[in-house]
Amino acid sequence: MRFYKIINNSTKEVFLTAQIDDDTTLCGITYQNQPLSNLEELLLLAKNDFTDLDSIAIPLLDSTNLKINLDDLISSSKKKSGQFKMCQPYTPTEIWAAGVTYKSSELERKRESETPDVYAKVYNSDRPEIFFKATKERSVGPFDEIGIRQDSSWNVPEAELALVLFRNEIIGYTIGNDMSSRSIEGENPLYLPQAKTYNKCCAIGPSFVSVSSITNPNSLTIQCSIFRNGELIFKNDSSTSLLSRKFESLKNWLTKSNTIPDMTTFLTGTPIIPPPEFSLLEGDVVRISITDIGTLENNVVTV
Repeated sequence: MRFYKIINNSTKEVFLTAQIDDDTTLCGITYQNQPLSNLEELLLLAKNDFTDLDSIAIPLLDSTNLKINLDDLISSSKKKSGQFKMCQPYTPTEIWAAGVTYKSSELERKRESETPDVYAKVYNSDRPEIFFKATKERSVGPFDEIGIRQDSSWNVPEAELALVLFRNEIIGYTIGNDMSSRSIEGENPLYLPQAKTYNKCCAIGPSFVSVSSITNPNSLTIQCSIFRNGELIFKNDSSTSLLSRKFESLKNWLTKSNTIPDMTTFLTGTPIIPPPEFSLLEGDVVRISITDIGTLENNVVTV
């Protein structure tokens, strides 16, 4: 199942909705005749009933009171009009990220850096590169504005499959855009926190997909498209099959000596990096699509 969180633009009431299979209808989820507003509540219900997320959700689908067409919701969210708006599918309490997990990423990091050897070493080492990416306040949802730093001359999006963790276990997936200031990181790897963590530095969404709904997360197509003045200026795709590390291994490294809160989001690295001559500009539109999860779209602003 795919889960979406939506907000009523007039009343500001928040609803958790779900999509089953390829049905374009989103149904609200109610418990004891009250609408659920967040995914965490549903996960706790499943935990208390010793069952999985989809099994607890299906009988709670409200087929009468709240039914929304997904295409209509996407259109109204994009235009910022209509009764409902799509927002982050859950609250990402912390956002972490792994770097240099694809061969293409290693090559690009070495190209941009004045100290390229560190990237070759981490790509081949047992311990992965893991860094703190963002807080909830520094992240945005679908169709929100995403940021590029005013003190960076070379900025790119990074399309990534994201793991969502609950009680230290991988319970689902979403899409992440790990915005990166390549000129800052390239100058010195010790500048990585500044290259990665700033206002509006990460986008999450548009849906949360349960583990049981994705048969093989190791063979998902990732696509990144960038538009400028309405014209497509960059498009590329790749696959999670090229990831050099196992998801479970990445999760285990993240949680070593490190207590993480429920709903921590873990970006697993990008296989798609625009060419060296490319840099995002304010007003660009970034679209990231991943098989079975959807499309995450954001407009670029300078922060």
